[in-house]
Amino acid sequence: MASTAHFSEEEMAELREAFGKVDISGNGFIHTNDLTDVLKAANLPLPGYKVRELIQSLTTTGDGRISFDEFISIFQNLKSDDVAKSFRKQINKKEGICAIGGMSEQSSAGTQHSYSEEEKYAFVNWINKALEKDPDCKHVVPMNPETDDLFQAVGDGIVLCKMINFSVPDTIDERTINKKKLTPFTIQENLNLALNSASAIGCHVVNIGAEDLKEGKPYLVLGLLWQVIKIGLFADIEISRNEALIALLREGESLEDLMKLSPEELLLRWANYHLENAGCNKVSNFSSDIKDSRAYYHLLNQVAPKGDEEGIPAITIDMSGLREKDDVQRAECMLQQAERLGCRQFVTATDVVRGNPKLNLAFIANLFNKYPALHKPENQDIDWSSIEGETREERTFRNWMNSLGVNPRVNHLYSDLSDALVIFQLYEKIKVPVDWNRVNKPPYPKLGGNMKKLENCNYAVELGKNQAKFSLVGIAGQDLNEGNRTLTLALIWQLMRRYTLNILEDIGGGEKVNDEIIVSWVNETLTAAGKDSTISSFKDSKISTSMPVLDLIDAIQPGSIKYDLLKTEDLNDEEKLNNAKYAISMARKIGARVYALPEDLVEVKPKMVMTVFACLMGKGMKKV
Repeated sequence: MASTAHFSEEEMAELREAFGKVDISGNGFIHTNDLTDVLKAANLPLPGYKVRELIQSLTTTGDGRISFDEFISIFQNLKSDDVAKSFRKQINKKEGICAIGGMSEQSSAGTQHSYSEEEKYAFVNWINKALEKDPDCKHVVPMNPETDDLFQAVGDGIVLCKMINFSVPDTIDERTINKKKLTPFTIQENLNLALNSASAIGCHVVNIGAEDLKEGKPYLVLGLLWQVIKIGLFADIEISRNEALIALLREGESLEDLMKLSPEELLLRWANYHLENAGCNKVSNFSSDIKDSRAYYHLLNQVAPKGDEEGIPAITIDMSGLREKDDVQRAECMLQQAERLGCRQFVTATDVVRGNPKLNLAFIANLFNKYPALHKPENQDIDWSSIEGETREERTFRNWMNSLGVNPRVNHLYSDLSDALVIFQLYEKIKVPVDWNRVNKPPYPKLGGNMKKLENCNYAVELGKNQAKFSLVGIAGQDLNEGNRTLTLALIWQLMRRYTLNILEDIGGGEKVNDEIIVSWVNETLTAAGKDSTISSFKDSKISTSMPVLDLIDAIQPGSIKYDLLKTEDLNDEEKLNNAKYAISMARKIGARVYALPEDLVEVKPKMVMTVFACLMGKGMKKV
């Protein structure tokens, strides 16, 4: 029995409580790997070998477990009171959840926003790996996952911009990121660039401001990072990007059915496909069903390279950890096997045993991206031409909707609008009132479910014609319900256009705005700033060089455009695209929430060109 003379009754009670929180299984022991994590979390100045020596000298059961008495002895071995207090504080964090008082104007003094220590730990490790070789991030990477490094590191906007590009390459033109001799103003520009670019890739950032990121508000930082990371992880979990996913087709199921599945549903289908092949029970979620690690073990064993592909050596998964009686120890053994595949990201053994749904989903998505272990079926009667990826216009519309926080999230533009629920939410965003008593809501019955969806679509068209005064000639509810591309896009474009014009009208005190007014404002602003550029309409071929856009940005924020980075005359296609990438990122950097893509400027797509100039007009009018 370890001596407890060094501890007061209060401290002993604290230690018992702390021990109970680390001892997840409640069997009176904690594992050595748990203790190592806690020592790390306490920032103890002990190298790994010292920690191992300490544990070795205290562990008498010989099976990697530590009793409460041994736990007490460790405290007595810690010389520094401060270190012991720090240690105690770390293990006393209830389930890894921290609570902090609300500080924003919207939150009252008594509000508490909780955030997850586990998420912070997982995201920091992911960012460290993603940006480890980036010279622009050397000032903050690697971050210590045990401290609040992350919340300081995002404050200058560089890490956020880099992670957006890591998830969706080429979203941000590197030339527009301020990297050296940062001032409060150039930091603000970086944060504008990050937030507006995050919005453009489909992140919901309505309640997040640059100040929140500058202050490093944990719950907002983690919420934004999760959206950015998830978009990157899910990018290829889509049939047009990965045709081998067709191997997941079930008997009697059409390709169309499979294409309607969300990335989360596809991941679950993928995991069960491999579990079935291994002769194991299926799982219905990545939380309670994976807590014992058994499904993970069999999944790793199924997807690990078998050495039958040239240039890819076999990796044999050691399944002996399945015999471990303790859940945490079994999870740790499983993760050691995942590490051999280079896939030990996002979860700790504790996250697996607790069934953390967010982090386990990320773990599975990363495993899928590295080792899908699927083969495109050769003999099946499949119409491969029907598998086409979304167009740029479709992607822009989808990202716009998701950035407004519609629920459910839109993964597939047409099938996810077939019950019109998202369209009703967009009507509310453009101030068209919706009678929700007339709306049928999920879950829809198996019999007659589609009729309920069709009723919604009919009401959506009725609202568009009568309330929104849209031009919807020849469009019926059935067209939305069946996903008629041309007619659905016609409605979505009018929704996006009205949303954009409403913002301008709000800034301009309610005055109506149309294309002619925007074109006039653009030309007047360019002339007043002494620029040579002009546009005759949103179809003007000069827009393909991006010079009118770049000059307008420089007119709104003088000196912001570095003209020495650009070619202004006799441009080839590559140079036009180069200018357009710079223009779109610069528009976002000065605070315009632009959804259009560089190619839209190069190809002079009038609809998207209109949104770019309208967003810039909104920014310019705010400055007056």
